[in-house]
Amino acid sequence: MKDSTANHYERAFENWLIDHRIEYVAEYQHERATVGDVEIKSFDFLLMPSSRPVIVEVKGRTFRGTSLAKMAGFECWVTTEDVDGLLKWQQVLGREHRAVFVFAYKMENVDVDFNGRDVFDFNANKYLFFCVMLEDYRKFMKRRSPKWQTVTLPADKFRQCAIPLDRLLFETKAL
Repeated sequence: MKDSTANHYERAFENWLIDHRIEYVAEYQHERATVGDVEIKSFDFLLMPSSRPVIVEVKGRTFRGTSLAKMAGFECWVTTEDVDGLLKWQQVLGREHRAVFVFAYKMENVDVDFNGRDVFDFNANKYLFFCVMLEDYRKFMKRRSPKWQTVTLPADKFRQCAIPLDRLLFETKAL
């Protein structure tokens, strides 16, 4: 078990990567990178699966539902700075890099019907990971809060765009 980050969602994600033997680099989050004279918000992980590199921004959320059958109840908001940062990193690192949001959901309820989905046990908690490609997120995002500069996906668009983490990393040629 590795604990290089302070955030339990990121620790769970990192340990999922270790368990699935995905090569990665965890980014140092306390400083912003400067490319040219522009500061860019740091991403969380750079993954190197066998197909193509993936730039990851992890967003931790709590799932309070009892079933995943209808894929309802998943918060998927991010800041506009998160969207802009991933886009800039994809431009800097090149189009061969995929940029994704990984939504790490900690299951609040003990008895959840996971509807056949893989769940990751970490530190006595259960986590479920979904990915949304940056280009999909940008295409469908709606303003959530002008004050907090947040955006989100409508529930139907989240259901359409969210893919399981293992599908992204092990079947990326099909995506």
